[in-house]
Amino acid sequence: MDLQLIPADLRGHGLRLRTWRDDDVHVLLRAVTDPEYLRWNTHPSPVEDEAAVAEMLRLRALGWARGEFATYCVTDENSGAVLGQVSLNAIAWPMRRARVGYWTLPEARGRGVAGHALSLLTHWAFEQVGLHRLELGHAVGHEASCRVAERGGYAAEGTLRGAMFEAQRRDSYRDQHLHARLSTD
Repeated sequence: MDLQLIPADLRGHGLRLRTWRDDDVHVLLRAVTDPEYLRWNTHPSPVEDEAAVAEMLRLRALGWARGEFATYCVTDENSGAVLGQVSLNAIAWPMRRARVGYWTLPEARGRGVAGHALSLLTHWAFEQVGLHRLELGHAVGHEASCRVAERGGYAAEGTLRGAMFEAQRRDSYRDQHLHARLSTD
């Protein structure tokens, strides 16, 4: 199987996964500055204004082109409203492995959006991209993310000590739960 990362709209469960667009700057800024998002996610450098978000979007497009990652904007299939994000990150082509991540906007939480988006991405990654192993990490204590992982068939594999930044700190670390799913699961 040829391994390739070709952007394609993914649809199902009332969702449409599409690539991020330049006109998504405002909603993406709202997402990455949301207090609950910030509780669990810390970017390597601060993302606090439209210029930083525009740079994120530029780097996402570049990452797609280079085959390094695939970042999808999760939208409502009917209205087109942005609901969140789901992505393949740190793609290791020789091992056919990648990391997955997801988040939802406040108004989309508790509706199954993250789980459905993860399901669409997982199927695409295994069936279309040709990956073998998908890893999912979340901060210890992030129970909602843990439930999404488990419901998505991502088996808990253990705890990685000091594997991610503390909330909004780049000088201290916290533990991360690791889940994974194989194409043969």
